[in-house]
Amino acid sequence: MRKKILATIAAGLITFGSFGVSTQAATRAEVASIYVEKASDFRFWNDDSPTLQKITEFVEAAIDPNSPNYIPPEDRIATFDMDGTFYCETAPLYFQEMMFFYRVLEDNSWQPPKDLVKLAKKIQPKVMNKEKLTPAENKAHFEGLTAAYAGMTPEEYRAYVRKFMETNEVGLTNLKRGEAFYLPMVEIISYLTNNGFKVYIDSACGAITTRELVKDVIPIPLDRILASDFNFTSTGMGNEAPKNHFFDRHKEKIVISGKPINENAKTVKIFSILNYIGKKPVLAFGNSGGDSGMLEYTLQDNKYNSMSFFVICDDTERELGNPKRAASDTALALKRGWNPISMRDEFKTIYGDNVKRAK
Repeated sequence: MRKKILATIAAGLITFGSFGVSTQAATRAEVASIYVEKASDFRFWNDDSPTLQKITEFVEAAIDPNSPNYIPPEDRIATFDMDGTFYCETAPLYFQEMMFFYRVLEDNSWQPPKDLVKLAKKIQPKVMNKEKLTPAENKAHFEGLTAAYAGMTPEEYRAYVRKFMETNEVGLTNLKRGEAFYLPMVEIISYLTNNGFKVYIDSACGAITTRELVKDVIPIPLDRILASDFNFTSTGMGNEAPKNHFFDRHKEKIVISGKPINENAKTVKIFSILNYIGKKPVLAFGNSGGDSGMLEYTLQDNKYNSMSFFVICDDTERELGNPKRAASDTALALKRGWNPISMRDEFKTIYGDNVKRAK
């Protein structure tokens, strides 16, 4: 009961500051305090939201033993993409991709290779202007996401992620990268968790990065995070294959190899579900074609009532929505039988009332 009371107070503080003055973004502590157990607990969705009605009806039926759509607790599986589904990906690009530019162009504690500097200087203006990169530039940028951290221990990389979380998002006011969570979607995660669902993150972001971003904020155990895999090596391994290498804890340490990550996207997300969950989800949430595998697999021959949802970034005042892409995404969702979620029409707030599109 005490937790519920504190959550209610925190929800009020997120939306309104002292004497009705809007706060900035919700802090990580405020996001972590979100607690939703029943339909009346939601605070950050508009009352007429079709998504909220569908989800609450789904859950109420799933937990009712007398309902024909009852789902046993062990089969209540929900999967969420992260970037663009419950965390910002628009300002102007994904967290990891923006951290690459910070690492190469702004970090005075590190001397980057000349080829990475040349790449970053070439593509950063395009990214900032939301211009499309060439296939070769995309490939080089992707490879740079890990090459820039070669030789770092996992602990050093985690600390670096936390440091970058303190920087500000670009194009949105009053928003740090470590606070850029969609409050309405966090409520959905809390609601499912508190009604017996096992919630998993199935993300294309790197596993270490994802865990640091959501740690102590999103109510998901870290072992329920499926994400892109970093390639590691040992400082004493040399050219020896990892499966043949004897790791000597007294003489060597584990570090990031710098090789590209194994990307968890599209159909690979299905393989992650099969390998790490072992059961088909009954609910799936995504926001792009990269989530298509997870969304489609959830709806295919499911023995339980199942639904997939697609977050549409169509808000051009409180987010960096792109109307053309939003229309295309909505059309895709409707065509595929995914339920579109309009950030503009359904979210009462996104990050907190004083986060707006920068002029």
